[in-house]
Amino acid sequence: MTTYQFAGFWRRLVAYSIDGVIVGVVFIVLAIVAGLAYFSGVMSSDSQIWMAKLTNLERFGSIGIVVSALYALLFITYFTYFHGLNGRTPGKKLLGLQVVSADGSPISFGIAFLRSVGYLVSSLLFTVPLGYIWAAFDKKKQGWHDKIAGTVVIIRDPQGSAAGIFIPDSRIAAQSPVQFGDMSGNFSRPEVKKPETPPPEDAAGADGQKIP
Repeated sequence: MTTYQFAGFWRRLVAYSIDGVIVGVVFIVLAIVAGLAYFSGVMSSDSQIWMAKLTNLERFGSIGIVVSALYALLFITYFTYFHGLNGRTPGKKLLGLQVVSADGSPISFGIAFLRSVGYLVSSLLFTVPLGYIWAAFDKKKQGWHDKIAGTVVIIRDPQGSAAGIFIPDSRIAAQSPVQFGDMSGNFSRPEVKKPETPPPEDAAGADGQKIP
């Protein structure tokens, strides 16, 4: 068993902000491409019809709804994909975080989708982020979206005796094939061994701990 500390509010906020910038940039690029395609189609028609469409406020209202829906779709797709893949978005990777189930097991794409939809609840449809702020005061640092999906966000580096979640090494190691040796710094007196070829060192280290 290894203890992984629950990620705090500010660290999660920075990771989420990085992901938000990525989603925003992708959305702006797609919007520019779609806008150019739209205006090129309008410009190819009669100029009077084009001016009428351009000044139609009702049309802009419906376009705003479509744009908001497309942004929400891109937002959900982004977080569902990365969390379902390995529990780590680019922002979480930079901050050393990972999303896992409350029992420490990796989350599925279904849970990742449910959690992504939960973001809309936490932000009250991108208005007031009460569900995110909740994580700052929750015992397990869970936002409303975590409560909905039954997930927690952990710091990937083992934290020793820090308050957190106990996860069997095999569960968290299954996320990544990379393993590290024992780096605890504990050195004991060498034992006298018989003159024989030493067995290969266990890739998991002397204590058998595997860290993804």
